[in-house]
Amino acid sequence: MPFMYIKAKEISLLDTHPTISIALTTTYSLTSSCHNLKMKKITWVTLNLVMLTFLFLAAITCNARKMGSAQKLRVLAAKYNVTSILVFGDSGVDPGNNNDLPNTWHKGNFLPYGKDFAHSIPTGRFTNGRLTTDFIAAALGYRKEIKAYLDRNLKEEDLVHGVSFASGGSGFDDFTANITNVIPLSKQLEYFQEYKIRMEKLVGKENAHKIVKNAVFVLSMGTNDFLQNYYIDPTRSQRFTIAQYQRYLINCMETYVKKMYSLGVTRLAVVGMEPFGCMPLIRTLRNSVECDEDMNQVALSFNVLLKAKLSTLNETLNMRTDLIDIYGVIQNILQCPSKYGFTVTKKGCCGSGLTEFGTALKGLSTCRDHSKYVYWDAVHFTENMYSIIADKAMESLIASIQRNK
Repeated sequence: MPFMYIKAKEISLLDTHPTISIALTTTYSLTSSCHNLKMKKITWVTLNLVMLTFLFLAAITCNARKMGSAQKLRVLAAKYNVTSILVFGDSGVDPGNNNDLPNTWHKGNFLPYGKDFAHSIPTGRFTNGRLTTDFIAAALGYRKEIKAYLDRNLKEEDLVHGVSFASGGSGFDDFTANITNVIPLSKQLEYFQEYKIRMEKLVGKENAHKIVKNAVFVLSMGTNDFLQNYYIDPTRSQRFTIAQYQRYLINCMETYVKKMYSLGVTRLAVVGMEPFGCMPLIRTLRNSVECDEDMNQVALSFNVLLKAKLSTLNETLNMRTDLIDIYGVIQNILQCPSKYGFTVTKKGCCGSGLTEFGTALKGLSTCRDHSKYVYWDAVHFTENMYSIIADKAMESLIASIQRNK
């Protein structure tokens, strides 16, 4: 009997991944009679194989892009002597500075915080694993995570490649930190001055100066100024309209940036405001499944003011200040979660996911698949979200370093 030769079309995946090319070439020898069923089965298997291959390579491509940003940042950091990462801010970048504060509920040194951190040990990070600044530190190649400056187990050698002075609950307005008895930005800068003295003793005055001069500084805060201050406590809202308070915060930020400059900071990345009207807590308080667009507009307009002020500071100071604009990235994820691997955007993974955060989260159960949730509690993101935000931050840092070369 005659034979039919079926050769599957060669599939090149060079466009999908720059370093991988796969050709699927299969030849089947079949008799022309009574093999229709086998033909269908073979065709089905072949199509499934092709689809699985594409999905596999899509995942590789996504990871390769992440790795590409991290590797590029590491190369540039080495080339231009970026020595470390030093962080000021709130709970989004606090790795545990609040742990031993006596009179605050704004802590995260208990489970389920830290559920996916090394050995499931809670460190004080307000998430299940690592923060954005941890991913940046890993990309720079010095540490897998950033230590808290007030960590009781901090070693002198940990100081060399960076620490975080951030405190959950703080803001540009020092009154914001006072409301919850956490560390205001003014005190964080005092700790930085203390850090410099310790560094001089550790590596010498000249080397300490070089480390600070060549470090990447990150400033990430602002949400608390609105959510736990302006919208809750009447002190500021009775004195300022929302637009006036935005300008007040920008002036506070400017004062602190100039103080940083006087202390030797030459490269500063300032993280913009997130769309905080989409937090599960805000949706719950507003009794709505939708975001509070008025609040989101406040965040968006604040970012416009922030960008303009940083541009002015670039012109007046011998200092590079850059905005890491995370608003759009987060909005895209909330609007198209499946594109980023998420399925749950309107509640957190822990407890009810609607109201609990800080000490109210202590001992609560968690969702089954942490990777599918945007929020860990009713306010803070999951490690997966912080990883995506870190990609955006690394892009900004790469651009900043290249401009300064």
